[in-house]
Order: sequence, then structure tokens, then C-alpha cells
Amino acid sequence: AQVLLESGGGLVQAGGSLRLSCTVSDLTFGDYAMGWFRQAPGKEREGVSCISRRGSTAHGDSVKGRFTISRDNAKNTVYLQMNSLKPEDTAVYYCAARYAYFVYSDCSLSAQYNYWGQGTQVTVSS
Repeated sequence: AQVLLESGGGLVQAGGSLRLSCTVSDLTFGDYAMGWFRQAPGKEREGVSCISRRGSTAHGDSVKGRFTISRDNAKNTVYLQMNSLKPEDTAVYYCAARYAYFVYSDCSLSAQYNYWGQGTQVTVSS
């Protein structure tokens, strides 16, 4: 079964940094666009960042300039580097994979993703 396993979450003070990782198994990783999403208590799920097969990226407005997404196809892993964290970044962060037939297609945070991880908690204290 396809598995997306997130790691790297935790508790950090405002202004600090964290790096999330998501390792994928049982998928041809290079055929998939990858995304990070988050959901805070009482709020809808929000698209954070995504990366296409060829490495182009997109970010939600609330994280632009602070978060960076990257991928290592040799390690079947996607990363989310989060800097200048704010208390409003507190949420469960989910990794997701979306099959992309065309290698030159850009990723989208509003598209439907095929596979999801279980999530990792990020808590930012003020």
C-alpha cells in the first residue's frame, strides 16, 4: 500500500524554524507532484506549498517568503522548510501526492491529491 510518512513536527517558539520531511513508498515518486497542506483546529484544510515533477513550486499567500518546498527524487522525499514561524502556523501538516502525467505540468494547491499522509503536528508558541 502507498505510504506517505511525515516527520519533523514539534514545538517551536515564534520566529523559529522547522523542517518537515515526507518519505514516500510504493509509488513511482518522480511521477507525482507533491504538496503540503495544513489544518488547524476548527479551520478548513489549507494548501501550504506544492512542487511539480520538474521542481516548479507554488505557495499559499500566508507562507510566501517564509516556507520553501523541495524534493529529492533519489530519496523519495519531499521537504518543507519553515522559517519565521508564527503562532498562526500552528496546525497538523499533511503531505500529499498527485499523479502528474505530463512532466512539465505545474503543481496546484487546489487540485485533488491522490494519496495523503497521517500528518505531523506543528505548534508555534508566542
